[in-house]
Amino acid sequence: MLIGLVGKPSAGKSTFFKAATLADVAIASYPFTTIKPNTGVGYVKVDCIDTHFGVKCNPRHGFCVNGKRFVPVEMMDVAGLVPGASEGKGLGNQFLDDLRQADAFIHVVDCSGKTDSEGKPVENYNPAKDIEFLDRELDNWFFNILNKAWKSFARRVDQEGEFAPSVAKQFSGLKITEEDVRGVLLNVGLPPKPSFWSSDELMKFASALRKKGKPMIIAANKVDLEKGRENYEKLKKDFPELMIVPCSADSELALREADKSGLINYVPGEREFEVKGELNDKQKQALDIIKENVLDKFDEGTGVQSVLNSAVFDLLKYLYIFPASANKLGDSKGNILPDCFLLPGGSTALDFAFFLHTDFGKNFIKAIDAKTKKALGKSYELKSGDALEIVTR
Repeated sequence: MLIGLVGKPSAGKSTFFKAATLADVAIASYPFTTIKPNTGVGYVKVDCIDTHFGVKCNPRHGFCVNGKRFVPVEMMDVAGLVPGASEGKGLGNQFLDDLRQADAFIHVVDCSGKTDSEGKPVENYNPAKDIEFLDRELDNWFFNILNKAWKSFARRVDQEGEFAPSVAKQFSGLKITEEDVRGVLLNVGLPPKPSFWSSDELMKFASALRKKGKPMIIAANKVDLEKGRENYEKLKKDFPELMIVPCSADSELALREADKSGLINYVPGEREFEVKGELNDKQKQALDIIKENVLDKFDEGTGVQSVLNSAVFDLLKYLYIFPASANKLGDSKGNILPDCFLLPGGSTALDFAFFLHTDFGKNFIKAIDAKTKKALGKSYELKSGDALEIVTR
């Protein structure tokens, strides 16, 4: 799974990325700090099942703190987007090419209104314009891909009736599936013969396909700055259909760095931290400001962890599943509950078996719920937090 960070220059993408991954990336206030995409590992936070079994887990990937398991997901911070990117303006062509493999987008918006659409310093800029222009650029991206070969395969589709495979093939490099195409066709209400679609109708289809295949959440960054909270509330009213999470990437980065340095104990996504080191006056003042302006004001804390969780579990509808046996929670090396995997929503026990190993799927007999010891058939639909043992021939 790959989560792409998008947005204009100077929206705080690089800070958000560094806060989420603690990767060593350049952060600056000028446009196009990011030229080549930065890749790293972020983590979604879930309830670990070690508390259910009364043990302490040893994750092979990620980590666990106080019963909260942090499961890795790949992240990519791409070059800042400016209006006209779909036509090659700025770093548009590179930006769009970098995003092809992303499963979902996090659009980092400067909620303070202190930078314009190109990342230049201004006062009282309306961040709603950033959401609107990015929507246009991404829609145009999909529209241009469709339009290149539209006339040739639209007529063939009319004759052969194989619309979904043709479109999915056209978008094969963007991870668009036939199921995505069919789902869009059921909901957009377009004429049955694609060759009769107008340019506006084709754009309507392209936009719906983009939203289906590349869902997006808004990180309303810099919400702790002047007018940040006010602009965030306006965005929620202007875009009620979007997931919008208030964020302060600067605050999250400061807390994670302080924790890394041993000054505080901080669990990402929590609204509290514990001071454990000697703080000088400047450090104490900085932490007090974060607590007063961010942690005490927003249920999401700094918002960075909340955005990642929402992208994976609310947008993409993924589940987190533990491979485990009620009689043996450890692996051959003695690691307790070493793995936690992310699977698409709707996955079954058989899907999980194939995910673990092809032979497990081919020789599947049953699954056993490690918590209840109940036997489950191959059609059992998984739920987040399940712990399953796969029994094979």
